[in-house]
Amino acid sequence: MGQFEDNLAKADQLLQRFRDAPAGHFIGGAWTTGQSGETFENLTPVDNSVLGKVARGNARDVDDACQAAWSAFPAWRDMAPAARKKILHHFADLIERDAEEIALLESMDTGQPIRFMSKAAIRGAANFRFFADRCPEARDGQALPMQEHINYTIRQAIGPVGVITPWNTPFMLSTWKIAPALAAGCTVVHKPAEWSPLTAVKLAELAEKAGIPAGVWNMVQGLGEEAGKALTEHPHIKALAFVGESSTGSMIMAQGAPTLKRVHFELGGKNPVIVFDDADLERALDAVVFMIYSLNGQRCTSSSRLLVQKSIEQEFVARVADRVANIRVGHPLDPGTEVGPLVHKRHFEKVMSYMDIAKEDGADIRAGGAAVADLAPGNYVQPTLFAEARNDMRIAQEEIFGPVLTAIPFADEAEALKLANDVIYGLSGYIWTADVGRAHRMAQNVDAGMIWVNSENNRHLPAPFGGTKASGIGRDGGDYSFEFYMETKNICIALGKHNIPKLGV
Repeated sequence: MGQFEDNLAKADQLLQRFRDAPAGHFIGGAWTTGQSGETFENLTPVDNSVLGKVARGNARDVDDACQAAWSAFPAWRDMAPAARKKILHHFADLIERDAEEIALLESMDTGQPIRFMSKAAIRGAANFRFFADRCPEARDGQALPMQEHINYTIRQAIGPVGVITPWNTPFMLSTWKIAPALAAGCTVVHKPAEWSPLTAVKLAELAEKAGIPAGVWNMVQGLGEEAGKALTEHPHIKALAFVGESSTGSMIMAQGAPTLKRVHFELGGKNPVIVFDDADLERALDAVVFMIYSLNGQRCTSSSRLLVQKSIEQEFVARVADRVANIRVGHPLDPGTEVGPLVHKRHFEKVMSYMDIAKEDGADIRAGGAAVADLAPGNYVQPTLFAEARNDMRIAQEEIFGPVLTAIPFADEAEALKLANDVIYGLSGYIWTADVGRAHRMAQNVDAGMIWVNSENNRHLPAPFGGTKASGIGRDGGDYSFEFYMETKNICIALGKHNIPKLGV
């Protein structure tokens, strides 16, 4: 039996549990299918067949979870940081132990190739280990001395928090949000995306096995307009972390406004990769292709606009087209697959609509541009390259969120900067040049929260992660995460008997 067949057999065995019983909620340390008993179908993008049923959480289920998180908060907040650190490290151990199971579930649920999902658990474990080690210093603040007083600050956990995670890489992004919340001393209510609910079940199971106390980690399945809305509006939830579309982030902000919730949003992007003619073109080519076609193009930091200097445009775009035509599209559990099916039929149809839009706008389809007919009824799209595009075209302005790259020429540095910034988004940007001064000028002036120079998106966990404009609010990573999940308190102590103004004497 080859690796592909072995993966298929193992995945089928793992998925049997979801065929036998609905994927449920984890509330207050107990598993439940919810108060209504209603469910919805979970489909695999491989062929749009039903993987199983999922509990359809409602406002009452969310209220139960929020009440559990509220009750559990004081004890978890006050637990010795060293004890929380030990629990979170144990959690990371369990993630690594079950890495293969997590990867198989994630691939079948999302369509992401196993070659990338095999690393998802390792990334998730790394998130927990990093923030576990930061537990003892999470409360740390500053000493601010004056002549007659001393001020010092401490950080305190904000309270129960809501975490709403997306469907593209749900396991890793769930750990990226939840690990710092737990390390800070917050309790959590997690609402996973309805299109990819399975690894949220696995995470909650591991939380229980790791010894996280009942009520500290709660998870409610369901639809955004039902369970998600109830979570964003609940008065016990003090902060909301959300990853998803910009329009949804705007709606969540409005829903949380009456209860003055703090929000952290990682939203959409239309990220430029800017290739100057003095760049190392071999390395730039590798990075350009990897950063849009890996993870099925369903990556928030994907470089979906290729801005290429006119002097090298024809040659460089031709080389990209050759590479794109050779990308292997196939079943996500096949180790040879580089691009798998898109997560859901609705999203597949959205991405496919841009093939017609590109033609209407006058762009040239240099590679792809169609569904993969012999893999139907799965949601398979040919990796696609649009060339000879303008920045005012819809394919250059709107987030397609699939394996689709739009190439746009520029004449000089000034035009490259203007094109890079002429979108509503500002999540990330990539700059390829051998000119050190230009690298710094561009990096400082491209309006985005993260810039990589002569690199793909290499992540460093202490570094800030987040965007500007319609791409989000706030930053993740290191202390930046603690600033979101914790309140800073200032304490002022008089050092002696300073003069106090008198009234009414």
